[in-house]
Amino acid sequence: MQDAEKSAAVRNKIGLGLLAATFAFLIGAIVVALRQEQKTLADPHDVKQVLRGKAVYGEHCAACHGANLEGQPDWRRKLPTGRMPAPPHDASGHTWHHPDGVLFGIVKDGLVPGKYAPPGYESDMPAFGGRLSDEEIWAVLAYVKSTWPEKIRQAQVELTGDAARR
Repeated sequence: MQDAEKSAAVRNKIGLGLLAATFAFLIGAIVVALRQEQKTLADPHDVKQVLRGKAVYGEHCAACHGANLEGQPDWRRKLPTGRMPAPPHDASGHTWHHPDGVLFGIVKDGLVPGKYAPPGYESDMPAFGGRLSDEEIWAVLAYVKSTWPEKIRQAQVELTGDAARR
């Protein structure tokens, strides 16, 4: 084999090695991303996160959803505006029927019709993405979940497939 052929063969092997390494990295990243979608960053057992979430909730959420997460009165009946009152986030409400990723999206983006609500749905739920950091939103969800009985937390995991991250 001549020097040029040997050099080309080495370059081909290096190229194939780099291609294989890149492919392996991408597969690994996809697997991690898919697993992450099933996990939550809201940890109701993390005391520091829960305390932060309680403070954020008190400042930004309690006015509508209640100081004790009780929601607005008659939360299942439409208001005169045709919109629904703020639901409770305690165990009596339906918050625990949703995956944490959906709850996070609703807090961050608002109750977006076609994504988190039926098309054309109107809601008084504002988007908090411009006011709260992602960490603050996850902390609020950790606080809310910390108030649920263990039975409800487990039901949410079974119903939604959410898995505790920590």
